[in-house]
Parts: sequence; structure tokens; C-alpha cells
Amino acid sequence: MAKKQKKAKKRKELTYERKAIQMAREHYEKQKQKAIHERRTFRGLQIVPTASFYDESGGHKPGENNWTGYGFDLHPQVALVAGGLVLLFIVLTLVFREQSAAFFQGVVDGIGNSLGWLYILAANFFVIVMVLIAASSYGNIRIGGPDALPEFSTFSWYAMLMSAGMGIGLMFWSVGEPIFHFLTPSPMFDVPAQSAQAAQVALGLTYYHWGIHPWGIYALVGISLAFFAYNRGLPLTIRSIFYPLLGEKIYGFWGNLIDVLSVLATLFGLATSLGLGVKQVSSGLHYLFGFPATTTFAVVLIGVITLFAVLSIASGLDKGVKNLSLANMYTAGAFMVFLLLVGPTVYILKAFTQNLGFYIQNLPQLSFWVETFYGAEGSNWQNPWTIFYWGWWISWSPFVGMFIARISKGRTVREFILGVMVFPTLLSFLWMSSFGGSALWLQLTGAADIAAAVSADVSTALFVMLESFPFTKITSFIGIMLVTIFFITSSDSGSLVVDHLTSGGKLDSPVPQRIFWGVVEGLCAAVLLLGGGLVALQSAAIATGLPFTIVLLIMCYSLYRGLQEEHYHATIIGKMQPETHKIEIPIAKEEMAAAKTPAPPSA
Repeated sequence: MAKKQKKAKKRKELTYERKAIQMAREHYEKQKQKAIHERRTFRGLQIVPTASFYDESGGHKPGENNWTGYGFDLHPQVALVAGGLVLLFIVLTLVFREQSAAFFQGVVDGIGNSLGWLYILAANFFVIVMVLIAASSYGNIRIGGPDALPEFSTFSWYAMLMSAGMGIGLMFWSVGEPIFHFLTPSPMFDVPAQSAQAAQVALGLTYYHWGIHPWGIYALVGISLAFFAYNRGLPLTIRSIFYPLLGEKIYGFWGNLIDVLSVLATLFGLATSLGLGVKQVSSGLHYLFGFPATTTFAVVLIGVITLFAVLSIASGLDKGVKNLSLANMYTAGAFMVFLLLVGPTVYILKAFTQNLGFYIQNLPQLSFWVETFYGAEGSNWQNPWTIFYWGWWISWSPFVGMFIARISKGRTVREFILGVMVFPTLLSFLWMSSFGGSALWLQLTGAADIAAAVSADVSTALFVMLESFPFTKITSFIGIMLVTIFFITSSDSGSLVVDHLTSGGKLDSPVPQRIFWGVVEGLCAAVLLLGGGLVALQSAAIATGLPFTIVLLIMCYSLYRGLQEEHYHATIIGKMQPETHKIEIPIAKEEMAAAKTPAPPSA
């Protein structure tokens, strides 16, 4: 009898504990929803920096030394130097337009042949650092302090991640890149061109270029910015990340230099994406409506789409980027599902599964391969592909990293890193399998000659592929609209980042200033197209990504120092204030009445 009562009591205690846990979860979900609905409207990337244990602002205020007037509020050293260098590039490219194409090709070959190994090693190092931090006890640190809550729902967070991360690139290269690799496989794989083996290698190489490496780079910059802004009280600028190493010097020459490099990398990384996007829009309009597929028409398109981007900039992050990102996420998802259903469905799903294994199996060798042992002539396959991509992702990282940091308050370091590196990677793989896999299937079965279109003009590849499936005109128009909206969201988000960097992290920079940088981004893309087309776009990414690679390598150590201090302080606080558990369980009215009724006196 006593044993039965003991067991019943234990079950009752467990029930109370489970009920308490359930109530705690419900309370946490309510607080999350409250944080999302009651947060301040985002007008840009400007934030009020917060501090958890350490406040390292030192009394400095963002933009305290700015020059103001005529609709501008600029950090003079960063804005004038970066703006002057961009202006010099634009003038020289336009003046020496005929010679610029050869110059840009020389940049791609020179950096790739001499320093390509550095890009390869650095990208691997960034991924390894992110994985180690996520797996360590530092992964439990919460961005914004122990009590911070997310300000965006998880779905909205992922939608903005994908739209700002690499939307234009996914549209441009999803068909073209696998076909390119199918025609000329990497020398690392001894497979005959245009064979079944080449098809697997083609999609596997595409996975490699769009997998965990780019998202690992974004995660590094994003978590560094978020940590020092929301946990250390510093402005949301790249220079703030280096406070553990530079201290107050981040407000002087070295901080200015870091932000200048960040502005240049962001501008030219964006220009590369915008240039690719407008080439595809131009080809689509030529295919559908017969518009001229010329560089001049592409430049006009940049002007028109930049105008729409300016309108989005003026409306702010909540109304502009968020709404456009969500709309594009739904449309892109529907577009991919449509192709999955009307295309070679089984082939696509099998290609996704098999190439996922191929990617995991070959990732170590792919990650460290640098074309070393290929005779006296050597190999030049990697420069326009892997080296270009790594330079592009690194130059793109200040923009994407700052944008991710801005929307990630309240998430743990582990949640941040895994969320940024895993979900977008798998979604990119599925996207590439759907579009690239369909193109390869059409090519292998002889149903369409996608290879000829890619060889002639890679920007037409998507539209030529869609000819083999129902509703060609409609789907082609949807493709054009997706690229256009990706252009707008990228330009919108990018101008907010550049504006933030050139205003010293100012909380409320003027709208005309944001519009100015949005126009400059479009101007850079137009000049690169005029100066050399695709090669010029590639060289801009590779050249600006190189110095920023050094910045990111140092950033890894600075982030480690900051997380180490935060974790140490949190551990000390935990030991000083032992954790206590208080469980309150509501009881029924009958039980409460019985408890209040005095017991009858014993006889």
C-alpha cells in the first residue's frame, strides 16, 4: 500500500513538473510574439546598441564627428575616401573603356594564379571557425543578452536571409553553371565532357560553390557584428568587431581603414550581383518582347530598376525589404515547386539526393584543391569559378552580414550559425537541383540544346530551358520579375549597409543619403557592364574581396576574444547567483475551497 502511494505521489509530481514546463513554454511563446509585435519600426540598419555584461562604447556616440548638411550626415574620412575611390574607378573605366576589358581579365588571372590558394585556405578556415564556435559552450551565448527575444518570426528571418543573401545569383547561375561544368568539367575529376559522369560532377561542383562556404563567410561577419552591437554596446559597423584588439583605436585611422575597405567591398560585390541580374532581365525581355539585348539597353534597365529600389529605400526595412522579401520568397518557392511538378520530378529528387552524397564525399578534396599538379601549362579552370565565387562571397559579406545581424537579435550564437549555414545551403541545393537538374536532363535526353544557349549567352539559359515546359511565356515573365525584385531588395539592403558604414553607425541618417548610395550602386554596375561585361563583374568581386579576406581572418580572432570574455563573465555571474526553480501550479476551485475549509475538531 505504501509503495502504491509513493508511486502515485511520484506520478503526481511528474505531472506537476510537466505542466510547469508546458506553462513556461507557453509563456515564452507569448513573450516572443509580444517582442515581435511591439518592437520599434525598422527604418534602416540603424540600431540603439545594447550591452549585456560589458559596455565598451566608452561614451562615444555613433556619428559624433559627422559632417551634416544638404541632406547628408556623413563620417568624413570614410565617406569621402570611399566615395573618391569609387569616383576615380568610374572615371578611369569610362575614359579607358577600350583597354578596360583586357585590364579586368588581367586582374582575374593575376589574382587567381598568384593568390588563389589564399582564397581557398581562408574560406575553409572561416567555415571551420564557425563550426567550432557553434559546437562549443560559446554557442549558448544569446545575442542581446540572456533575456533578449527574437524580433522577427523564424519564417520571416529565413525569408530575408535568402532574399538578401544570393537571390540574383541563384536565378542567374542555376541553369548556366551546371551546363558550363557539363561542357568543361573540372580537371580534378577525370571524366569525359558531356557524359553522364560529367552531369553528376557538374551539379556537385555547383553545390560546392553555393554550399556551406559562402554561408559560413556570411555567418562569421553576421555573428561578429551582432555580438559587438547587441552585447557590447558598440555601433553596428565593421570597425566595432575589432575592439578587443584595437580598443579606442577603432575610432581613429585603423577603424576608418576597416570601414573604407568594407564600403568598397560592399559596393563592388553588389555591383557584381546587380550587373548579373540586369543582364538576365535584359535577355528575358529580349526573349519575350523583342527588346534589344545590348549593353546600352542593360544600362537603361539599371536606371529604371534603381528608381524602384530608391522607392523601396525610402519606405524603410519593415515596409520595403521585409514585404518584398516575403513576396519574393513565396513566388520563388512556387516557381521551384512548379518546375518540380511539370519537370522531370523523379530525376530532380534523385539528383538532389545523389549529389548531396557526392558533395559530402568530395567536400574535403574540393575544398583544398588549387590546380597545382597539371604540368608546365597548368590549369586555369578555377579562376573564373571558385576564385571568383570566393571573392564575390567575401566582398558581399559586409552587406549580407550586417543585414543578418540587424534582424537576429534574441537568437543564440548556435542558433544563428546553424540557421545561417544549414537551411539556406539545403534550400540552395534543392533550387540548383530543380533548375540545373532539369537543364541537364533536357541536355542528356536530347530534348533541348541548353548547352548551345549557354555557350552563346549564359544569361539566356533560364529562358531557353523554360521553353521545354508548359506556360513558357508566363514562367519566363515570372523569372524576369523575380530577378527584378531580387535586384530591388539587394540594392535596397545594400544601400542601407553602405549608408550605415559611411555615417559612422548613425542612428537616423537622412533618406536622401540612402538614396545617393543606392544610385552609386547602380552606377557602378552600369560602368562595369560598359567596361567589360561578365569579366569586369568577376574582376571587381575578386579584387575587392582580396584585402577584405585579411580583415576577416583577423576578425575570427577578435570574435573569439569577445565570446571568451562574455562566456567567462556569464559563468562567474552564474556561480554568484545559483539557479533556483520556482514552480507555481494553478489548482481547481474545488481543491482551493477544500483547502480553505477548516478541518473538524478531532474527537
